[in-house]
Amino acid sequence: MTNTWSAPQRPAIYAEQALINAILDGTYPPGSTLPAERELAERLGVTRPTLREALQRMERDGWISIQQGKSTLVRDIWTEGGLNVLSSLARYGNQGFESHIPFDFIPRLLEVRLALAPAYAHAAATCGNGDALIAHLSAPPTLDDTPAIYANYDWQLHRRLTVASCNPIYTLILNGFEALYLSMGRIYFTQPEARAASSRFYVRLLDALQRKDGDDAETVTREAMAESLVLWEATQRQR
Repeated sequence: MTNTWSAPQRPAIYAEQALINAILDGTYPPGSTLPAERELAERLGVTRPTLREALQRMERDGWISIQQGKSTLVRDIWTEGGLNVLSSLARYGNQGFESHIPFDFIPRLLEVRLALAPAYAHAAATCGNGDALIAHLSAPPTLDDTPAIYANYDWQLHRRLTVASCNPIYTLILNGFEALYLSMGRIYFTQPEARAASSRFYVRLLDALQRKDGDDAETVTREAMAESLVLWEATQRQR
């Protein structure tokens, strides 16, 4: 691994990001070991205490296994990792990591949203805690708005849906993906078809929520999430 990074203001965060990037790009593949602490600190241009802090965070999140008296082992995050690995990917999702994430990662993530979103939409319609959600849907973006505006609006919608569902676990899960959601959303909403599809979804969902019809809210959300998966795959074929 060549030292091509320049350290930002928070060295431990920089070291963690650089090492995660090196794992994702195959510099340190699963089952390999990291260089000795002194050598790795020199390559990264950080102090050894700073490096240790980064390594401890990475071990906590499931990227590596620190073994006393032995070399630090790189774990296979796709078979041994947990939610903290996903949180790390989401946290650094706007740092250029997309090129190192497996091609099917985002579709798989959208499949998870397809499984979860209809449930929290149903709960949001029936829980009786949807005033802020209805107000949000009453002022949707226009088709001429930018992809960034759509991405932020859609993120806020799903976050408000989870809050209105009265189940905070949905919100905690979703919050971990904010950076990645917004980053991918800005790509997804470059398609006029994606903006139009979401606009139709917002209108139908607002109607269901105003009627407190949980079944309809669930149905329109499932249909919209399935359509978004198809449109995302079309976006990637065009890139």
